[in-house]
Amino acid sequence: MTRSAAISIGQFGRPTLSRDGRMMIVSIPISLRRQGGRKKVVTPADAAPWIPPPPRVDSTIVKALVRAHRWRSMLESKIYRTVRDLAKAEHINEAYLGRVLRLTLLSPAIIEALLSGQQQADLALADLLKPFPIEWDKQQAFFNEKQAL
Repeated sequence: MTRSAAISIGQFGRPTLSRDGRMMIVSIPISLRRQGGRKKVVTPADAAPWIPPPPRVDSTIVKALVRAHRWRSMLESKIYRTVRDLAKAEHINEAYLGRVLRLTLLSPAIIEALLSGQQQADLALADLLKPFPIEWDKQQAFFNEKQAL
C-alpha cells in the first residue's frame, strides 16, 4: 500500500472510502505560504477558523526595535556626536540607521502590539521602515490602511 504525497487544493469534499475500504480520503482546501522562514497553512477566506492563531512575535522586528532604542540612547548620551559617527562605528549604512532610528517614534500601543505578537499577520519590517506619520493617533490608521492594500 503506497501513500500519496499530493495535496489537493480546492472545494471541501465529502470523505470517500478507497476501493478496498481500508482508507478514508478527506479533501481539505489549503495553501502554504512562507512567513518569516516558516511555512504557514492558510485556510480559504470563506472558511471559519478552527481556533484563533497564537500570537507570533516577529524576532526581526523586535531586533530592529531594540537596535533603534539602543542607537537612540547612544546618540542622546553623547557617546557618538552624529548619526554618521554611529553608523561608522556600527559598520552599517547611514541611511539604514536613519530608517531604523525612526522606529523609536512609533506609538507605545504599536510597540506593545509588536512585542506581544499581536501585529497584523502580514506586517513585515520592510513596512515599518517606510515613512509613516509621526503623530501617534494617525499611525494605527496608517498601518491598518497599508495592510488593506
